[in-house]
Amino acid sequence: MEILFTAFDSFRRRELKLMGKTSVWMFPIYGFAVLVGPAYSIIKKLPTLLRGMIYSAGFFTVEFISGSFLKKRGLCPWDYSKAKSNVNGVIRLDYAPFWMVAGLIFERILTKKENA
Repeated sequence: MEILFTAFDSFRRRELKLMGKTSVWMFPIYGFAVLVGPAYSIIKKLPTLLRGMIYSAGFFTVEFISGSFLKKRGLCPWDYSKAKSNVNGVIRLDYAPFWMVAGLIFERILTKKENA
């Protein structure tokens, strides 16, 4: 998803090669998405919008902690410092809708048997 997201962002900048990029550091960070399944077991009766907000908050938390850890060591593969809605350069609050949708997609994938 990140490669597609960054590739489409390059289109916005008129870089028509649509080069997406990521870092190996992202694999363990995105691995935390497996927590969506257990979280769903607890929050499944809540409205979809509220579940999406909870997922977004969870992703922000993981992104903030991991980004802060990597940034202190000069290893953070992203820098949101120039974005208006950044927090310490490691999260962008305007990405909340994207994280909400990602969480709901992961929920659908990770709970497929439960929802069948």
